[in-house]
Amino acid sequence: MTSLIKKNASGHAADGDANLLINEVVGVPGGIGEPARLARAAAYDAFLRGLLPAQDGVALVAVGGLGRRQCAPYSDLDLVLLHAGVPGTDELAASIWYPIWDAGLRLDHSVRTVAEALSVAQDDVKVALGLLDARLVVGDQALADALIRTAADHWRRTAVRHLPGLREVTEARWQTHGELAFLLEGDLKEAAGGLRDVGLLRAISAAGITDALRPAVHAAHLRLLDTRDALHQQVGRRVDRLVAQERDGVAALLVVDDGDALLRRVAGAARTVSHALDDAFRAADRLRSGRSRGGNGRPARRPVARDVVEHDGELVLARTAIGARPDPSLSLRVAAAAATTRLPIARATCEWLAAYCPPLPAPWPAEARAALTTLLGAGPGLVPAWETCDRYGLVDGWLPEWTRLRSLPQHNPVHRYTLDRHLVQTAHEASRHAREVERPDLLLLGALLHDIGKGLTGDHSTVGVPLAQAVATRVGLPPAEVELIGTLVRLHLLLPDVATRRDLSDPVTIASVAEAVGDTGTLDVLHALVRADAAATGPAAWSDWKGRLVAELVARVRTALDTGVLPEPPVPDPALLAGPLPVVHLTGDRVSVAAADRRGLLATVAGCLALHRLEVISADASVVDGRALVECRVQPRYGLEPDPVPLRADLRRAVGGDVSVTQRLRGRALAARGGGAAPRVVWHREAATDAVLLELRAADAAGLLYRVACALDEAGALVRAARISTLGADVVDAFYLVGGWPDDDARARLEAAVLAAVPAAV
Repeated sequence: MTSLIKKNASGHAADGDANLLINEVVGVPGGIGEPARLARAAAYDAFLRGLLPAQDGVALVAVGGLGRRQCAPYSDLDLVLLHAGVPGTDELAASIWYPIWDAGLRLDHSVRTVAEALSVAQDDVKVALGLLDARLVVGDQALADALIRTAADHWRRTAVRHLPGLREVTEARWQTHGELAFLLEGDLKEAAGGLRDVGLLRAISAAGITDALRPAVHAAHLRLLDTRDALHQQVGRRVDRLVAQERDGVAALLVVDDGDALLRRVAGAARTVSHALDDAFRAADRLRSGRSRGGNGRPARRPVARDVVEHDGELVLARTAIGARPDPSLSLRVAAAAATTRLPIARATCEWLAAYCPPLPAPWPAEARAALTTLLGAGPGLVPAWETCDRYGLVDGWLPEWTRLRSLPQHNPVHRYTLDRHLVQTAHEASRHAREVERPDLLLLGALLHDIGKGLTGDHSTVGVPLAQAVATRVGLPPAEVELIGTLVRLHLLLPDVATRRDLSDPVTIASVAEAVGDTGTLDVLHALVRADAAATGPAAWSDWKGRLVAELVARVRTALDTGVLPEPPVPDPALLAGPLPVVHLTGDRVSVAAADRRGLLATVAGCLALHRLEVISADASVVDGRALVECRVQPRYGLEPDPVPLRADLRRAVGGDVSVTQRLRGRALAARGGGAAPRVVWHREAATDAVLLELRAADAAGLLYRVACALDEAGALVRAARISTLGADVVDAFYLVGGWPDDDARARLEAAVLAAVPAAV
């Protein structure tokens, strides 16, 4: 048999041979689900029983997945050879481990006495947890029982003391692997809410601290196990990360509609596990530290809001609220109290509210509306309070639309959360700007609803308007405020899109935004919403330069709305208009160049900046008093600031006519960052005062602006300004072409030139 096995350097069989070996040598069946896992465990047991001869004082004990009888198709085997000090245990161990390796199985093994195993468990909490799953496979029953019984008893006596350290290790793991509920390619085992966290819940339950393994947790655990089974079967080897290319195949094996439905299923299970673990850790904290007690020795009760009291570190209902007919706004008021006090809602209270709190009428009473505003504006307490209410179905009672939004994945890589969590996070971020606007309540509700149209066919900013207005009407807002909520949803992308893709010095740009917004109050709310949306999306969605551009746009639009007069374009830096040519200024994120008037200056400057690994964010080209001026905003492409001395020297040489500088870039084979859809050119006819707008949508690449600017120059177009907007791996580059609307032939020729300049994706 050994001659048929291809082993790797560690002595394990190569993964590529695993399927053949496990099925034919060991006889372990494949399949998905609880019966398949039990069948695999039984097959492993039968195989292992043939490896240990009958002998007193020796036992082969399984821990991990085999100990729990939850074996995935390509699980590791975790085994302990337990002995009572009998001689020859090293040789006996070798006679067991080598056949396992020869069978192509991955093995984690140890050889210990009962005392040694317990000693290691006392020093290493991970080992202590592992022993809670210990199960005799073959050998001395009394010896195995002594270990299993003593390990469980030791854990019950020491768990409360060990859990703080275990929590630190767990949080470090979460920091490394992220939250499974919000990851597009999460680790089913190690990420927060994954299978390893279920193990912690099992350990906390075994210690008698709380009943952490409730039916909802058990169901979530089975869904995660089934997903891992399907992932192993799909890939054909041991793997825990659900990567994008395997998602549809795993979904098919699980008879789930598609990859997105699978992500939502995994997210729901992970959130259930995470919420249960938070509850369990809090129960352990209360048991360890205790709470303030009243004169009768019971936990003290402290009123925190109408019908809500704090009891033993959690929020519960006042006795009068339970005895009377519940107010429909009660669940919202409890949630608002939890968010403002940052105290968790007791599980029993959530269950009672879910069972007995009556539905809200339409329109909502003023008390419910005020509670929602308090909840959304609570800051850091909003997210955990909302998540708790969502786990018990309370949010569906407030917003029936939430069922469609829950755990909906967002495939744009700049997003770090699922859609529902993004909306709640945006409301949290919006609360930071509440004092900057006249109507903070409308800002908060608009933040919660701004992406409600996602997941439906069409532009979500348009599709979401009637949905958001329906919610606002049901909440009880008057018609004018309902209309404003719709405006916020429709225009929530207007400011960043215009700021990063249009020439802010062009009066047409300012006039179009002012007309769309209508008044300064709406402008202020939109500005706050833009910043909150970006902060909730993720660090890639915002930057200092983007913030400055949006602020500049808002200031110019405000002037137009306040005075009715469009602001004058900024004047060029006077230093560029004096002194001998060429002139090169480097100031912060600005690069300014003046040279003798000639075509292609923008392309030359862009090429030189690309050589020095600088990304051009915006560029303006003009001619003043016979001087050609190019002013660019830049940022380091790889986070490394370039040396200004050679940069300044190369710019002077290049704009002075030395073609050798940019020839270095022409000789490079450039590749775009991403693939996906083909590049596309879009024309905008009335977006500028004295130019037409050509917009390129393509995959990002170093030197792209240089290549496109060269292509436009060679095709006879004169570029007055360029705006570069990077969205993950894609860009939307807008070029202002001086002159009137080109005819069909001219547009086709320019489009072909631009598309030919876009490097191939890799």
